[in-house]
Parts: sequence; C-alpha cells; structure tokens
Amino acid sequence: MSCGMSDDLTREQIYDVPAGYQPLPWHRGFGRQVGPLFEKRDENGLTRAFRVGEHHTNGMMNAHGGMVMTFADMAWGAAVEKDEDTWWVTIRLVCDFLSGARHGSWVEGRGEVLSVIDNIYTVEGRIWSGDKTLMTGTGIFKIIEKRV
Repeated sequence: MSCGMSDDLTREQIYDVPAGYQPLPWHRGFGRQVGPLFEKRDENGLTRAFRVGEHHTNGMMNAHGGMVMTFADMAWGAAVEKDEDTWWVTIRLVCDFLSGARHGSWVEGRGEVLSVIDNIYTVEGRIWSGDKTLMTGTGIFKIIEKRV
C-alpha cells in the first residue's frame, strides 16, 4: 500500500489502515514526531486515528499516556475545523484515562462541539480502540488567523 508519505516511514507505521482513512500530510515538526496520523470524514464527522507503533509505547508496550493525550488534543481540536485551512490553538485539555491500547492497536478519536462563545469552542471528546474506550474528556479551543 502506498500512502504517498515520506520515505522514512517504516512499513509498520502504514500497514493495515482501515478503509476511508487518509494520511494527514504532517511531514514537519511535532506532527512528524508523533505520526503518522490519519483522518476520515463521513456522516459521523471528522475522526482521526493512528496505529500504535513502537515509538508511541511505554515500557509495557501500551500507547504512552502522553501520546494518547497528544492524540486527544489533535482529534478533539479537529471538531472546530471548518475546512483544512482552519487554524486553532488549545486553551485547556482535561483527560480521563480509562484503558490502554497495546502496540499494534488502531486508535480512533473524535470530538463534538458543545458550545461556541467568541470563537472559543468547548468540545467533548472520546478516544477508543475497537469497542474499548481509552479516554474521555473535554477541550477548549480557539480559532486563530492562519500564520505562515
């Protein structure tokens, strides 16, 4: 399978991606370090996902809590995107860790906007793997002007 991603991704990082998911084109900075990340847009909204690779794991070979929290920020914040050119920053992220995801697991996340006041969005989110909820929480995000 060719995802059109950079040549330095390993086979493990791009295998077995479920139908409907496309790779996020984040090849620089922090997104490159925690990726690859994927997204799917359908009748349920925007869902982001990643496959737990070795570089995402803790000593128990589960997805590291820092990675799951980072992913929650990216998945829940996406709920405020109007289009691919919407830029936003995180004001607050509150996360409840409920379960873990083993190396190789496919992890998905999505947020739902609860309220909007002065370009500040309150989002409720969930992270899951299969039928297991890994994390729930809320985020507060602000839309900002695109910066180059």
